[in-house]
Amino acid sequence: MSIADLAIPTLETERLILRAHREADFAAMLAVWQDPDVRRHFHGGPMSREEAWGRFLRGFGMWAVKGYGMFALEEKATGAYVGMIGTFEVRREMTPRIEDMPEAGWTLASRFHGRGLATEAAKAALAWTDAKLGNPAMFCIVAPANFASVRVAEKCGFKSWYETIYEDEPTLVMKRPPGGAR
Repeated sequence: MSIADLAIPTLETERLILRAHREADFAAMLAVWQDPDVRRHFHGGPMSREEAWGRFLRGFGMWAVKGYGMFALEEKATGAYVGMIGTFEVRREMTPRIEDMPEAGWTLASRFHGRGLATEAAKAALAWTDAKLGNPAMFCIVAPANFASVRVAEKCGFKSWYETIYEDEPTLVMKRPPGGAR
């Protein structure tokens, strides 16, 4: 089986292409996961090369098993790797556990922060997921201090649901109702 066999769609927004990851994206993705400006709002420190490779490969498994997953973000104007965005299922060891709805998430390289790209990409990815899965309720987790990411979630119809501790860190869980606002 090749990546092409997974039938990962390509979506376009005004400034971005949302597409399947390619093995050639790994170095850029690793740089994102090791960037302290990106990782400051994530659980744990910078990701090792081995951890990032495992996450990279799990992304393809998500598409193969669930039929949805993370898209690579590519800037149309330059072809630069911007980050990743999409919907997935992690089965997190959180209290309470959430296993009955997909989770949305996004991570962009710090040089692309503050330009509205996360919101632009999230709206496109969520619209595709809604069409694919029939407008399900979704959730996302955000570090409470990550105001920019909270704002992206709010612009995509997510509302604060509850706070919990996940991997020893305060975590805001946000929920978007079925067919939530875009």
